[in-house]
Amino acid sequence: MEKNSPLIAMLLLAVAIPFKAHSDERTVHGWVEEAEIYPEAVPVKAKLDTGALTSSMDAKDVEYFEKGSKKWVRFKVVAKNSDTGQETSQTFERPLIRKVKLRGAGGTDHRPVVKMQVCIGQQLLDEEFSLRDRKNMIYPILFGRKTLDRIGPVDTRRTFTQQPKCQGAG
Repeated sequence: MEKNSPLIAMLLLAVAIPFKAHSDERTVHGWVEEAEIYPEAVPVKAKLDTGALTSSMDAKDVEYFEKGSKKWVRFKVVAKNSDTGQETSQTFERPLIRKVKLRGAGGTDHRPVVKMQVCIGQQLLDEEFSLRDRKNMIYPILFGRKTLDRIGPVDTRRTFTQQPKCQGAG
């Protein structure tokens, strides 16, 4: 059995090297990136926050309503164009997935959760976002670790490393 040990070690190493190389090929993003909310292609700044578990989105004027027999949420996203500084406001309607109770430094907060399609880099993601009026926050979208697992590594020294370029969204 010991005679085959070097052979087994070499085989394990041969298998492990391609996996490591594959993981290093993932695009590295900055801690702030441009993104777009689809299918409307609303441009927004997004913070890639390794300290947050879940993703959240700035939402103004949140209203609950029923469509058919299902609960829905209507809300407004206000975003500022990075190039022009011009503010745009877009109203969205999405099915309510659930409500979450979050505890933080400011106390307990109950938030609706909806699924949104967001483009970052060349990745089009269907993600769940808790909705919250983030008041004067600079970044309307905060990507948490659950989403970052799919987006890829974050370099905290970099910002705005790539423009959103998703095709076939909607």
